[in-house]
Amino acid sequence: MLYGNREGKHLYLERIGSVFAVQIIHCTRKLMNELEASPNGSKAPEPLSGFLGPWHANLIRIERRKCLLLTNGRTLYSFLIPGVKKKDLEKFRELFTLHLKMNIEKEGFGPEDISKALEEYGEIAIAPTKSRSVLGSMNDLADQADFLVIRAGGLEKGDILTVNMMLNRIPMGAIKYRYAIDKVYEIFGRTDKIRLHINPF
Repeated sequence: MLYGNREGKHLYLERIGSVFAVQIIHCTRKLMNELEASPNGSKAPEPLSGFLGPWHANLIRIERRKCLLLTNGRTLYSFLIPGVKKKDLEKFRELFTLHLKMNIEKEGFGPEDISKALEEYGEIAIAPTKSRSVLGSMNDLADQADFLVIRAGGLEKGDILTVNMMLNRIPMGAIKYRYAIDKVYEIFGRTDKIRLHINPF
């Protein structure tokens, strides 16, 4: 079942080339409104089990600028996309996959792992949020992101990829006070990297 905008101009379920995969990004009501997306009255599609699986997304403000915070439901791996404008949201799938790629590259993953991570997002469906646990973690992460951006020198001068690295090295109660990046390493089979304490600042 698809989710589209209120005027029916386009559906947030996309086919890219020959890739056939459908994955879900669960969006808060605030972000759904910004995307002008609303349920068509049908039940949300079931997500693929996938590799990383579904994500949650929220629209937050840092330094009065709109930013996207995306959090993976399976690992709580998160990344901030700063300074988002209306035109950026018109290509939401491309925006998401571009920044996912940039962030896991920054973490040192190679082309094969990156390709594996992106494969299931050839198509995405937008759906409302459904996990209170993930949303609770995202509220904590939003506060931490605000602090880390200030610490890095602000949105204009700070290295947001480095901010995201730090964001994923905060112990999270929902995953038994582990680091989100460690959960990602587990999925990729990179157990040699787990609990490698890095402070990029």
